[in-house]
Amino acid sequence: LRRTSSRRLASVVTLLLSVVPIGASGQAQDWVQPPRSPANVAALARVQVKTHQLPQAPGVDIPYGVYVPTTYDASKPTPLVIALHGLGSDQMYMMEYNNLVELAEQHGFLVATPIGFNERGWYGSRGQGNEFNRRSPDPGPENLGELSELDVMSVLDIMKHDYNVDPRRTYLIGQSMGGGGTWYIGTKHPEIWAALAAMAPAIYTSPDVLENARGLPVIVVQGDADQSVDPDVTRRWVAKMKELGMEYEYIEVPGGTHASAGRLDIDKVFDF
Repeated sequence: LRRTSSRRLASVVTLLLSVVPIGASGQAQDWVQPPRSPANVAALARVQVKTHQLPQAPGVDIPYGVYVPTTYDASKPTPLVIALHGLGSDQMYMMEYNNLVELAEQHGFLVATPIGFNERGWYGSRGQGNEFNRRSPDPGPENLGELSELDVMSVLDIMKHDYNVDPRRTYLIGQSMGGGGTWYIGTKHPEIWAALAAMAPAIYTSPDVLENARGLPVIVVQGDADQSVDPDVTRRWVAKMKELGMEYEYIEVPGGTHASAGRLDIDKVFDF
């Protein structure tokens, strides 16, 4: 930075801010979290952050979040939600996604939040390599996409090992980059999931892959004022679901922004 002129630096900053407003979490900041209910605060206090390692990346401790409802009974199969965060966030982003953990407590759901190897791995949805992050100051390993996808599947396996997970009620949800990851991993492994939820999904492939998951129920939430994800892309995926005769629910939020739409409708996701 010391070698960069102030005028050029200002131009770079202006360009970055014009792409998407970024907050401390790395996510688009166009929605303010209202005061949390006592039940939500209590649930968040019970979130555990654990680590694991992948054989493909020895020596790297990869964090993930776990929420266990107070009603959990190890003798009974329990539904599980795998929740994928957006670009630049970490394993706590989805745990703090409005009142998600409070809803998990109410419904008696386990929740796990993989980081996807790092904050920008895309869960494999942008390829198995690292093309998207080449310009990042810390682009990560060459096979970041592969490791990001493997992280999600590994955390799922860990949850199945550590808890009595109901294989008929295992769900995949995600927002933004995580929404794209939900489309990608959900259609790649449709036999695993009972349903998918994609919120403001950032996806760059053809919706034709939905052919693989035509038997899966899906809920999609998209704000029509989203400036980070093109609503027309989401509408094309919804149109493909309709064409395939899939069971789905589409919520398009008038005036909904990239950060607000999914948060404000997370209760409908759990109801679905």
